[in-house]
Amino acid sequence: MLEQQSWAVRTAQTVIKRQPILGTKWAYEWGVVLKGVEQVWLETRQPAYLDYVQINIDTFVQPDGSILTYSPQEYNLDHINTGKLLFSLFRMTGAARYEKALHRLREQLNTHPRTSERGFWHKNIYPQQMWLDGIYMAGPFLAEYGRTFNQPADFDEVVQQIVLIESHTRDAQTGLLYHGWDESRTQQWANPETGCSPHFWGRAIGWYVMALAEVLELLPEDHAGRPPVTAILNRTLDALLRAQDPTSGLWYQVLDQGHRAGNYLEASASSMMVYALAKTVLQSNTNPNYQTAAETGYNGIVKQLIETDAEGSVNVNRICSVAGLGSTPYRDGSYEYYISEPVVSNDYKGVGAFILASVEIERLRQGRAVKTAG
Repeated sequence: MLEQQSWAVRTAQTVIKRQPILGTKWAYEWGVVLKGVEQVWLETRQPAYLDYVQINIDTFVQPDGSILTYSPQEYNLDHINTGKLLFSLFRMTGAARYEKALHRLREQLNTHPRTSERGFWHKNIYPQQMWLDGIYMAGPFLAEYGRTFNQPADFDEVVQQIVLIESHTRDAQTGLLYHGWDESRTQQWANPETGCSPHFWGRAIGWYVMALAEVLELLPEDHAGRPPVTAILNRTLDALLRAQDPTSGLWYQVLDQGHRAGNYLEASASSMMVYALAKTVLQSNTNPNYQTAAETGYNGIVKQLIETDAEGSVNVNRICSVAGLGSTPYRDGSYEYYISEPVVSNDYKGVGAFILASVEIERLRQGRAVKTAG
């Protein structure tokens, strides 16, 4: 049970007060916030939180299951993420609109373009490219779809995507994963030999470890993919522990370049690492270093990156507004690029990740595993 003054509750209440409707387009960013609010509802069972999720989703999902502003022909993995909220609403209400919308999003993946090894392109406009971000955007959705609608092949698909991108992006020396991989090796940012982008962006790896922790909650206990996914998550978390700043407990925008001018301790990545670490401990991982790192990281976030105003509203500071890889000279994957993007407060990606981390830390402190929605 979350206390009324917990950071999860206070931040969720701040979001509801500030943004009654989170977005005007179907987008992954506000889906991250709603996922956090959903988890607060699961812990409190206060109807206002579920109502907020439903109002925002119903702004887009129509009675026939169509989704306003969503275009499957864009083949954008980002568009799948917010669909995760449909599962709770479908279980709670039984409304046909949510089931139809779930099938509509799943259908995108049936024809989504792939690499030669059947890895999903991140977007149609990014040909032959897999990004770590995409594993979070589509992976947990696909796993929950498989569980909800008894589609075991979807579990196999999720595991394939997780294993494939790790095989191409892991750095043998640090254990960290590069942000993106270009199979064609034609992008300006792609290493001509490996196809990898040149740096370890904090939020990209944050998306990835969050995804793996969530997928492991959804995979059947006897699924053959559990051991490899568990091994990948553990070795990635081990690498993140080595990259954790020992003074602040936080993680840098560019993970292994903390000493360089312009780098900074970033809120969304730090929250994602805490979330994944805490969730992994609750999934029976007995590594004491994970719990220590989660607690140290969370305390660092609250101490250094969270503020409250005179009205008690919560502000999450020092969030990278956006970063990506592109064909333009600007998004070249360089260190200078990653530190050049605006650093802002209350960006949805950071706020949502902080709520998720706050809920998971409370569960960890109380020794309780995650509840299921519905």
